[in-house]
Amino acid sequence: MSAAETTAAPPVAKGTAKFAYAVPLIGFGVFAVFPYIAGPHYTILMFSAMGFAIALFGLNLLFGYTGLLPFGHAMFLATGAYTTAYLTASKYLSLELILLTAAAAATVIAVPVGLLCIRYIKIYFGMLTLAFSMLLYSFLFKFYQITGGDEGLRIKMPTPSLLDLSKLDTLAILTGPLYYFVFGLLVILAFIMWRIVDSAFGLGLRAIRENEQKAKYLGVNVQRCRLVAFVIAGIYGALGGVIVAIPVGLADPSLAYWVQSGNLVFMVLLGGYTNFFGPLLGAALFILFQDQLMTYTEYWRLTFGILLAVIVIFFPNGLMAIVDRRGWWST
Repeated sequence: MSAAETTAAPPVAKGTAKFAYAVPLIGFGVFAVFPYIAGPHYTILMFSAMGFAIALFGLNLLFGYTGLLPFGHAMFLATGAYTTAYLTASKYLSLELILLTAAAAATVIAVPVGLLCIRYIKIYFGMLTLAFSMLLYSFLFKFYQITGGDEGLRIKMPTPSLLDLSKLDTLAILTGPLYYFVFGLLVILAFIMWRIVDSAFGLGLRAIRENEQKAKYLGVNVQRCRLVAFVIAGIYGALGGVIVAIPVGLADPSLAYWVQSGNLVFMVLLGGYTNFFGPLLGAALFILFQDQLMTYTEYWRLTFGILLAVIVIFFPNGLMAIVDRRGWWST
């Protein structure tokens, strides 16, 4: 069977095509009206979930589409967070500037790291990315004069350049204008990612995932495609890190720690790495579940571990596969 045949999307009947597009629209609609149906606490949680969703779109480009599972993707979250801290400390409060700078910083880091990591596959790729993430963690933790050490760096509230939010307090900004700015960013980045995976480049990534040797025979430059995917994933991770760090107001080394990378993998598995919108669902459910479990028990990590085991055993394709049974948005 050819790579084109193995990666072809399942046909969608005309009568169900509208429902296929309704699934993501409903999901984005929930995010859009969330500040009106939930209190400030949950709105800020959803704010963070959108940041994680952006990072997970990038991670799933590697995992779901290319077949490479990074165990150190949190290094890019930390890159975005510390970029935000440095710029806001220098009184650069334009969120657009911060996002562009974070993307540039992620590219500078992702290119050399990617060149080393893409030479390996399977567990070796994952462990090598984990090693680089822990190297960054050690740097952030040890070099106190530059990074603030274990105390981290404070982040001032950045705002979009085109909006005057000086008359609003922090809570009003996070649950109002800034929330919808981030929502718009999420929609735009999701659309860009969809165009990427639906392009010839995305088809090449699927071919590499299914059979690397056949992809080479078909003329796919495997190493270059993997590197480009790694850089794109890094940029999305850094952009997500900027958003995640804003409501916390702090960039600290734990963002690059292996536990954070594990959380990202958990979110992808929870939502479903075999579905394009799986990361979006996984990020939202993880943040909400974590908040509720931490309220009721100090053993919330144990509960999450049991939940992960149940998902892997009974729902190996994630929860999004239950909603999208026809595979309209499958990877």
